[in-house]
Amino acid sequence: MRAPLRSACSRLALASAITLVLGLPASFSTQAAALPGPGVAWQQAGADADVDRAFAQARAEKKPVLLYWGASWCPPCNQLKATLFNRQDFIDRAKGFVAVHVDGDLAGAQKLGGRFKVRGYPTLILFNPEGAEITRLPGEVDAPQVMALLQQGLAGGRPVKAVLADARAGKPLSGGEWRMLAFYGWDTDESQLVPAAERAALLGQLAAACPPAERDAGTRLLLKALAESDDGKGLKPDAALRAKVLAVLADAAASRAQMDVVVNFATDITKALAPEAGSSRPHVASLLPPEGASGPLGRPGGTDRQKLATAFDAALQRLEADASLSRADRMSALVSRVQLARIDQAKDERAPKIPAALLQRVREAAAREDREITDPHERQAVITSAAYLLGEAGLWADSDVLLKANLARSHSPYYLMSQLGGNARKQGRADEALRWYEESFTKAQGPATRLQWGSGYFAALVELAPQDEARIERVARQLIDEAARDPAAFHERSARALQRMGGKLASWNAQGQHEAVVKRLQTSLQPVCGKLDAADAQRATCEALLKNAARRSS
Repeated sequence: MRAPLRSACSRLALASAITLVLGLPASFSTQAAALPGPGVAWQQAGADADVDRAFAQARAEKKPVLLYWGASWCPPCNQLKATLFNRQDFIDRAKGFVAVHVDGDLAGAQKLGGRFKVRGYPTLILFNPEGAEITRLPGEVDAPQVMALLQQGLAGGRPVKAVLADARAGKPLSGGEWRMLAFYGWDTDESQLVPAAERAALLGQLAAACPPAERDAGTRLLLKALAESDDGKGLKPDAALRAKVLAVLADAAASRAQMDVVVNFATDITKALAPEAGSSRPHVASLLPPEGASGPLGRPGGTDRQKLATAFDAALQRLEADASLSRADRMSALVSRVQLARIDQAKDERAPKIPAALLQRVREAAAREDREITDPHERQAVITSAAYLLGEAGLWADSDVLLKANLARSHSPYYLMSQLGGNARKQGRADEALRWYEESFTKAQGPATRLQWGSGYFAALVELAPQDEARIERVARQLIDEAARDPAAFHERSARALQRMGGKLASWNAQGQHEAVVKRLQTSLQPVCGKLDAADAQRATCEALLKNAARRSS
C-alpha cells in the first residue's frame, strides 16, 4: 500500500448508522465551502454556470484557468493548503490565472466531476482560456516543483494531449514539454490520454525517447514506468534497469529531484525490478543496514531485491532528514521505510517484523509532529499519516492513542474516527470498529462525504455483523433517503458510494435469505429514481442501483 497522502482520500473504509430525521440533517452542510487559502481570488463552483462564468472571465482577460477539486477532510488537500496555496509566490502567481475551487460537497460538484473527469481528491487542472486542458498538476510533488510547472503553463504551454501526440510521433519537444509529460498527473488522469493498462508501457517509451539533455525528466518517466509495471505490465526487469535505479538512489541530488516518486513508490519499484519474493530467504527487514548507516548498496551475494531495498532505505533516510521537505513528505518517507521493511511479509500481517531502531524512529517522529504542529491543515495531513504509519509498524495502541488525542483538534474528526474503526477492524475487534464507524458517519459533513462515509460503514456492517438485519436495513434506508435530498447523488463519487452499497446488498442476499429486506429497499428507491428526469443520466444509475440485489426478479 502506498503512502496515505496519495491514497487515503479514496480508500479508507468509513462508517455509521444514525436515526432518520425529517428534512435535511444538521450534518448536511448548506453553507459555502471554505476557500482553499488566503490572498487568492478563488471562485467557488458548484454548477456548470459557475464554471462557465469563470471561463468567460478567462477569455475576456486572456488568462488560463486553474481548477482545484478537493474536500475539507482530505489529508493531501490539507497538505496543499499548508504548503502551496499559502505561499507568497503562489499568491503572486495567481494574479495570472482565474482560480476555481470545486469542493466535492457543494450541491452540484459531483456532476462537475463528471464534466472534468476528476475523481480523486485533490486534482489540479490548468486550462487555457478556451477550455483546453494544458496539464494536470501532480498533488504529491513538493511546492517548488508545482510552481515551476505552473509557471510553464502560464507562459503559454501547449495542451498536454498535443504534446503527447508529438512525442509519440517522434517529433521534437522543448525541455519544458518533456518536463510537462514527466510531471503530468497520470494518477488523476482518469485514462484520458491513455488507458490505464497501457500507461506503464507508454511511460517506458517516453523515458527511452527523452533526450539526454533532459535527464531529470527521463529519470522521472522511467521511475514512473517502473512504478506502474506490475502484474506483467510495462517494463521487464533486467540488470541495466536495476543499475540505473541504484545509481539514482545513490545520488543524493538525483533522488531529491525525484523525491515524490522515491517516497511513494519504493516498494512498487522494488517489486517491479526484483519480482522474486524470496520466501526461503531472510526477510528484507533483517537485511537492511542499521539506522543511519550509509553502507554498500547490498551485501555481497545478496539478492537483487535486497540490494534495492537497502538502496531505497538509504535514500529514504536522507529524505526523511531533509529539512527542505514538508513534514508530510518526511513522514511519508518514513512510511515507505516501514513498508519496505515488511515487503516480503504477509500483506495482512498485523504484527510485522520491523527492526527495533526503525520502530523507535516511528514512535519519535509521530510524537514530535503531534507536539510541534500548530497549523490545522498541516495537522490533518500529517497526524492522519502518522497514525497510519504506526499501524503499518504494528504499533496499534500508539496509533489509537494518537488519533483519540487529536479528535478535538481536527476540523474533520470523522476522518480520524474512520481510522480508529479501521484499526479496530484489522485487529478483529468488530464491535468496537462498528462503534467508531457509526460515530464517524454521524459526524460526517456534506452530502457527498456522508454518502461515502455511509457506504463504507454499510460495507463494514454487512461484513462484520451480517446477522443484524434490522440495522443493515436501517442504514441502507438512510442512505437512500439522503440520496433523495442530494441533487447530485447519482454522479461520480456519490454514485460509486451508492453502487458500493448495492453491491454489498447483493452479496448479503446471495442466497435470497434477506429477500424481504431487499424488496422493501427497492420499493423505497423507486420514487427517488422516479423524480429524476428520464433524460438525466442519473436516472439510469439510480434504477440500476438495487436491480440485482434481489435474488428473484423484481
